[in-house]
Amino acid sequence: MQAAPVRATAIPSFTDALRAVESLLMSGGQRTARRNAWTSVLEDRRRAKDRVEAQRVLESVATRP
Repeated sequence: MQAAPVRATAIPSFTDALRAVESLLMSGGQRTARRNAWTSVLEDRRRAKDRVEAQRVLESVATRP
């Protein structure tokens, strides 16, 4: 007796699942606005992290003899 062939189907990621639900619940414009807003949040976080690092460097240089 031969084994049944195995089908490899990718399990969607959590992000993919959220996007699918989002596409069902919201119109395209709202979806785009939400993604743009999230991109802005991530960019703001990156800039804040860079600012903190720059501040640390400046303080370390200022305290050197």
